[in-house]
Amino acid sequence: MSINTLLAGPVLRRMQSERITLWLATSRPVQWRLSLFPDKHDSQVHEIRGHCRELKVAEHYYIHLIDLPLNMPLPADTWVGYELSYKHGADGEWINLTQESPHLLYPGRSTLGFVIHSQVRSVLHGSCRKPHYARKEDSSAGDGLVRADQHLLELAATPTEWPALLMMGGDQIYTDDVAGPMLVAIHRLLNELNSPAEPLPGTQLHSSHTLHREQPHYYTRDQLLPKTRANKDIRTVLFTGVKKPVFTTDSARNHLISLSEVMAMYLLVWSPIPWRYTDMTIPPEVPTEFAERYEAQLEAMEEFVAELDCVHRLMAHIPVAMMFDDHDITDDWNLSAEWEETAYGEPFSRRIIGNALVAYLVCQAWGNAPENFSDDMMKRCDEALQLPGEEAHEDLISELIAFRGWQYKWDTKPALMVIDTRTNRWRSEFNPAHPSGLMDWESLSELQQRLLGHDAVLLVSPAPIFGVKLIETIQKVFTWFGKPLMVDAENWMAHRGAANTLLNLFRHGKTPQNFVILSGDVHYSFAYEVELRSKKNSPNIWQITSSGFRNEFPRKLLDILDRMNRWLYAPWSPLNWFTKRRKMRIVPRKPDHGSRGERLVNGSGVGLLTLDATGAPLKITQLLADGDTIEFRKRMEDEAH
Repeated sequence: MSINTLLAGPVLRRMQSERITLWLATSRPVQWRLSLFPDKHDSQVHEIRGHCRELKVAEHYYIHLIDLPLNMPLPADTWVGYELSYKHGADGEWINLTQESPHLLYPGRSTLGFVIHSQVRSVLHGSCRKPHYARKEDSSAGDGLVRADQHLLELAATPTEWPALLMMGGDQIYTDDVAGPMLVAIHRLLNELNSPAEPLPGTQLHSSHTLHREQPHYYTRDQLLPKTRANKDIRTVLFTGVKKPVFTTDSARNHLISLSEVMAMYLLVWSPIPWRYTDMTIPPEVPTEFAERYEAQLEAMEEFVAELDCVHRLMAHIPVAMMFDDHDITDDWNLSAEWEETAYGEPFSRRIIGNALVAYLVCQAWGNAPENFSDDMMKRCDEALQLPGEEAHEDLISELIAFRGWQYKWDTKPALMVIDTRTNRWRSEFNPAHPSGLMDWESLSELQQRLLGHDAVLLVSPAPIFGVKLIETIQKVFTWFGKPLMVDAENWMAHRGAANTLLNLFRHGKTPQNFVILSGDVHYSFAYEVELRSKKNSPNIWQITSSGFRNEFPRKLLDILDRMNRWLYAPWSPLNWFTKRRKMRIVPRKPDHGSRGERLVNGSGVGLLTLDATGAPLKITQLLADGDTIEFRKRMEDEAH
């Protein structure tokens, strides 16, 4: 079967007037030509030679990152049409991507396009996109990225009103919670792409080809994963049984293992094209006892795949910023010092985590800030992709586990600062099983230095800095009893040192006056305004959380927790004085409708934040996947707590 040249992309990444970055995946090596057509300005044509790096993932799978400096800067606040064409070899014919993929174009447009905004007036944001999340009764389940595409479509006649960027704040893929039909599709696609074999340390499998073909272990991968003896109630092994798990998700029966599996999943969640070369019909390798689960997941997966044209189109028209959270790698990644010691000390679990990190580098981090990743690192990455399991692969995994350059900044106005809350952890000094702080003292001090000189900032923290007090209290109680993994006890207030250092950052005299925090992770959405009680000229702080793109919190449970939080942590409640935020006044914004609880919105969708000229929020809304729109109204003074 002949495979289409374009597999995924173009995905717009960091887009500036003087430099533009695009990510693509193809089935063969190609040369690129980029034509730019800014309205009422001269067009530009660039045959891209020295400003594109190509990585070979499989015989029919190549990743390209175009990072192109422009001698003629692009105008801001103007529609810039673009055509991206490729050819094979020096004598090949140039082929426009939209000839093969017309679904990428918005109606009435003859080219792809984007707008570089001089001022960020609005932002789309969210996290947590689980492909097989099933639509439930009285649920708005669907795909928030499809709703984001609809938002751009509604403004197609006036694209200068489009949001300045889409912030994907974590869990772009779920390596640790994969539907059976998705894993089947991954394996069938890998056969078409002809992926290289990867030796798997610490297993009885000959190589990844055995895992992909003869013994895929659908729904039984927990039996493959290594186990070590539990000591002092340490969570020391992978998955279930009498021994404690490192990979802690309850849905890890189909955890991705090989590097090629993770790389294939990125194609399948971002593009409809690879689905032409695979399918999800149930194979005989699926155990009979899981057939019913497979069919239920298949229905959700078919809905997901049917809407990928929209997702593909969206990411070709709006700059996309990304940051990992745990599910991009594995559940509860680096939750505690004990977790790290066990996971990285066992060769097989280290390889699984390392493979997800390599894929994150290639498919997400690289386009955020290409300068963060040296030519030598990307050469090693190319070698590791072509020779998985060999020395270069192991060396790269070691380098990435120790790497501390995942955070980045975009020079938008206000500046977009995206922090890494996963690899700069502040480990507990007293109990290695207790949750680590999300950032250590050194990284928080560096963040404070980066904030200096900014009047306003958009700070992206995958986990909310100011979360729901009752839920954080429950997490703290479970931690006291030695069970932090049961309730995903990861929040900024869980570690005293990290919490106090962070809160002092807001009290610093040169903290930006308008401080907007964008978060996800929790599978519900909310908006808070925050003031410092002891400071006359308190900075204006907003915590705005949108989660998930395609995921939700258990609905009845969240309604109960939402109402109880309102009652237990009312302004007059003495419980507020037992929190680390007692010197702050936190005022929730109330959703105008659609919430059966008090302050939290539960529904798949995407956040839309509108800002004024100073970087302060004008309007905070949640665009639900079912078409509804919920606005978080301005604060009510008597409800502060």
